[in-house]
Amino acid sequence: MRGAIVFSGSSHPQLVDGICDRLGAKAGSAHLTKFANGETCVQIHTSIRDQDVFIVQSGSEKINDSVMELLIMISACKGGSAKSITAVMPYFPYSRQSKKKSHRGAITARMVANLLHVAGVHHVITIDLHASQMQGFFKCPVDNLVAEPLLARWIRVNVPNWREAVVVSKNPGGTKRVTSLADALKLSFGIVTTDRRRAATSVRWNESAIYERLGLDGSYDTTGLVEATFDVDAHITPLSSPSYNPRAELGKPKPRAHAGSTPLQRRSVNGEALSSPLSKSTRINSVTEPEAPREDLRVSTAGSDKGEEESGDEYTDERARDVIHGRLVHGHIVDENHPSPAMSAVSSSTYHRNRPPSDGENDAVPDHMMSSFISTTSSLHQPRNSEHALGGTVDAAASSEEEEEDLKNPELETMVTLVGNVKDRPVFIVDDMIDKSASWIAAAETVVKRGGATKVYCMATHGLFGGDCLEEMYYCECIDKIVVTNAFPIPERKQAEAREKLVILGVDNLLAEAIRRNHHGESISQLFMHI
Repeated sequence: MRGAIVFSGSSHPQLVDGICDRLGAKAGSAHLTKFANGETCVQIHTSIRDQDVFIVQSGSEKINDSVMELLIMISACKGGSAKSITAVMPYFPYSRQSKKKSHRGAITARMVANLLHVAGVHHVITIDLHASQMQGFFKCPVDNLVAEPLLARWIRVNVPNWREAVVVSKNPGGTKRVTSLADALKLSFGIVTTDRRRAATSVRWNESAIYERLGLDGSYDTTGLVEATFDVDAHITPLSSPSYNPRAELGKPKPRAHAGSTPLQRRSVNGEALSSPLSKSTRINSVTEPEAPREDLRVSTAGSDKGEEESGDEYTDERARDVIHGRLVHGHIVDENHPSPAMSAVSSSTYHRNRPPSDGENDAVPDHMMSSFISTTSSLHQPRNSEHALGGTVDAAASSEEEEEDLKNPELETMVTLVGNVKDRPVFIVDDMIDKSASWIAAAETVVKRGGATKVYCMATHGLFGGDCLEEMYYCECIDKIVVTNAFPIPERKQAEAREKLVILGVDNLLAEAIRRNHHGESISQLFMHI
């Protein structure tokens, strides 16, 4: 390593010691201090003229100080006439803010990349970016290493029946990372998704004033509904019978509606009422049946559909058995008979969805129901005072931070879905970082209590363990092991919280080999391979 020198920031000195030990070199001497007002001061005590400088600085609990310290060290090395400056950042700060989440939000990860460029960096080495497309933020080459070979090697050595295991993603956003590990180990994979149970915010489609007046022939009775919109001298003839005979209509002339009329303004011609356009698509054998009460109609329809499914030769997908649903209350799996924490919200939704159409009620018809029929059937209504990021709907995928808040909310019930067969198999739940425990505990309880998994291993590259995350995961009986790397520094006090459940894999050799190959101009392709 002649012509190269490695400097250590204050965030992770143990990692730098391991890298220098692997390279057989000694870390450069730098003095890092702070003034009384918190300003960072950096002094380089080693000659770096015409040298390849590598500055190792990962994240820490004081992430802003770590970023500022790195920028000052880069600027100091640039002023010291270094040949090249490479920032080795095992955990890239602000990587979760790689896109706008609101109209007035900031893409902070791009801003950090611009700051590194302005400071004078020539190359960046990192591990498992939160989003791989973040490499486009940089104006210099980026080596985005992966910890997947390390995790795969640990699985092969420490899990006895790993060939029967299933790799599971705790959210749809991590599917690509999970499938990559599953393909490397030739294992099956699954997905756990959560969905918030929302209260009814608008009148359901079966409460539409138009739907309640639909007949079996597709025509609808508008008596008393739109008379106010007609002309004063207009005459409306109500429908006399819901039955419809298409043969009797063949010899009759087709009346022409008024050019300025709307779909609801059905005028009578020669005493014959115009039927709805829906009648053209109505089955002939269904219009001759007498009109039945709506409750009986729903029951009979469900029964007939069930009979048709049993009697018909339809293809049955066996994989549908691998889809399991469950209820999450306060982030934990509960039984189906468990009372909902938000009965008012759930009962309101159930009431509007299941109750029969209103008869003789004085409920006011909202204005949006008169604008179009689709507006009453849409499920995308939001409360008037709610706003979503970038104008999206409430059905848009929520971020991981919002998911964690929903699972921690004791007044909110969440539906969880497990896709994949994990019965009597060990499960590897994989993601790029572990920051909060709610989604990990929810996924672990789902695969164990609903899926029937034997053991659960929570695996990630970066163990941030914010707050009481590590302690909560340790006391979760469904989690057997927590496997992370030392890319992000884990304090000793937090390691003591997990005791024997926590496994830390070293990335010293991976980063040391990347530094050596970068200095000598060699290819780093082999660092991405499974050996």
